Amino acid sequence: MGVNRRTLLAASALGAAGLARPSLAQSTAPAAGRGSGEVVVCATGGLMERSLQEHFYRRFEQEQGIRVRSIPIELPDQWARARAGQRSGNIPFDVVTATPPDLIQHADILAPVDCATPAMTQHALPGGCFPTGIIRTAGGMAITWSRKAFPHGGPANWADFFDTAKFPGPRSLPDTGDREWWLPLAALMADGVPRDKLFPMHLDRAYRKLDAIKPHVAAWWKSGDNSMQILRGGDAVMSVLYSSRAVPLAKSGEFDFTWNGAIRDVGNWAVLKGGPNTANAMRFLEFFVQNPREHLPFSEKVSFDSNNRETAALVPEAERRYRASWPENWDRLVIADYEWVAANRNAMRERWVNWLTR
Repeated sequence: MGVNRRTLLAASALGAAGLARPSLAQSTAPAAGRGSGEVVVCATGGLMERSLQEHFYRRFEQEQGIRVRSIPIELPDQWARARAGQRSGNIPFDVVTATPPDLIQHADILAPVDCATPAMTQHALPGGCFPTGIIRTAGGMAITWSRKAFPHGGPANWADFFDTAKFPGPRSLPDTGDREWWLPLAALMADGVPRDKLFPMHLDRAYRKLDAIKPHVAAWWKSGDNSMQILRGGDAVMSVLYSSRAVPLAKSGEFDFTWNGAIRDVGNWAVLKGGPNTANAMRFLEFFVQNPREHLPFSEKVSFDSNNRETAALVPEAERRYRASWPENWDRLVIADYEWVAANRNAMRERWVNWLTR
């Protein structure tokens, strides 16, 4: 079954209000029976992998009797190896990390997910399961700045971010190899394009705006940890960061961020067709959406929301400012047209690389 835009938009629109909340006692019960063997799970390294290990992988091993073999890997390498494995008949992984455009672009090599199981219907977020995967984490790509550089308040939107006269100082921007549409989208917003007119993207207009900011970019970050190091080291006074990095920086008191205009950043789990442990992989997905008392500290650590409907009721009031899916934050985020992005991704990647290297 294909993944259409309506399905993905529904999956991204988490919302924290009005969710049906089964009892916590019900949601913490492990799936019946114990399995055997292993499951090979891919995720980016660093904080994300450590937190997944602490709150999900080890517990899955203990409660389900199935070993988790974790592979820290960046998305471009993951998909290259997955595609090579499909061609050779030697699939290297079971569970992979996928962006929403990935679920469209790579749908032919992804196994169907049953969203009608009790685990998914009772515990996953509404819209958190779809034909080829489930939501793992949700946040936003947020403008983040140094309070020391801007003691009277930082940028309120993308127009401010691109305004180096009003907000002087070096910028840092992402070049991660897997989100070549982020910055052109931000550039269009900075140039005054309203949200409902962002797609199809006017790339010539976007790159004219990017040309204006490029001389002020002191560093291009490659990973979440790298993005934080650049700001902490003072190499830039302003950047666009994963909310998982912007939130801990803001909590330190030295930096701040805004959800306004942040680009919704949804990470998904998907299962490769013909992988070495497909049954265990599906079991892992069902396990993952359960137990809000693990999702709450996991979400606090990675500063992303995660896929469990009971967790919203447990979020302390002081933490709501940092939660992407809290309604007043979620409504300020911008969601991409993933179908358009997937259809134009290769051309956008080529244009991005040519622009960045010239």
